[in-house]
Amino acid sequence: MSEISLKKITIDNFDQVIKLSETLNDYQKRCVAPNMVSLAQAYVEYERAWPRVIYLHDEPIGFMMLALWDDDIPKEDWPAYYLWRLMISAQHQAKGYGKKVLDIIVNKCKEDKIKTLYTSCEMSGNQPYDFYIKYGFEDTGINDGEQILRMLIS
Repeated sequence: MSEISLKKITIDNFDQVIKLSETLNDYQKRCVAPNMVSLAQAYVEYERAWPRVIYLHDEPIGFMMLALWDDDIPKEDWPAYYLWRLMISAQHQAKGYGKKVLDIIVNKCKEDKIKTLYTSCEMSGNQPYDFYIKYGFEDTGINDGEQILRMLIS
């Protein structure tokens, strides 16, 4: 079993997921919505949202959410997923766990026969932009004040 896994949000881990947002510094809090907001969006957008807790062994260390479709993605890139949220708690950052989560997401894309994975980030600092570019995303430009990044899945 991999040390990093994605699991459903349940009544047993809900509070832990919410508290993970509190570990972020002020800059990071500007870059990613609080997990409470993300879970509310997942509830409202339940048909397209795919929220998951990121576990290191048995410990929740982060949160991610895919949009299983996004009408703003160019038709030529369909089928596509949009990485709507990705956050790792402060004490678990810079240890390679974010990359491992992206590896899991890319594998899901391949299993689901997804052609393109998109994400976006705000640009008041180097992160998470540099993280995504280093992983293999390409910059497609700005939309609604955020940098839109795309990765072709092979």
